[in-house]
Amino acid sequence: MKRLLLPTLLAAAGAVHAQRIGEVDTVFKLIGPDHKIVVDAYDDPGVKGVTCYVSRAQTGGIKGGLGLAEDKAEASIACRQTGPISFPQPVKRQDEMFSERISLVFKRLRVVRMVDAPRNTLVYLTYSDRVIEGSPQNSVTAVPVDRATPIPVR
Repeated sequence: MKRLLLPTLLAAAGAVHAQRIGEVDTVFKLIGPDHKIVVDAYDDPGVKGVTCYVSRAQTGGIKGGLGLAEDKAEASIACRQTGPISFPQPVKRQDEMFSERISLVFKRLRVVRMVDAPRNTLVYLTYSDRVIEGSPQNSVTAVPVDRATPIPVR
């Protein structure tokens, strides 16, 4: 249910759409889906030609199948140039590119884009937060932009 509901909610909100690239099972569950690691691709909505690949654990079992499980606060990110880089409009120095709920209510996985203007580079950070206490676990990646294309910052 959670896997079906999320794309619908994101489409309704005009948010970034994830494309499932693949998954591997990590623990067999007799009832409900297996625990797994999933890899999703997210095209940066503010920068054409950049795609971020995020891998994360997804809890299975009965709770996972019903969308009631809390996924681990661990993720990895790799963003790459996948086409000519262009900026339809100026970007913020720091902006949340994507956010997804990874527990029923309190925990979110976030991807933030930051601009390193002196190096003409886009830096992407993924982490999870929680209403009461977030996790310090994070992952970072960077995409250098050709100097002929300065990053327009607002």
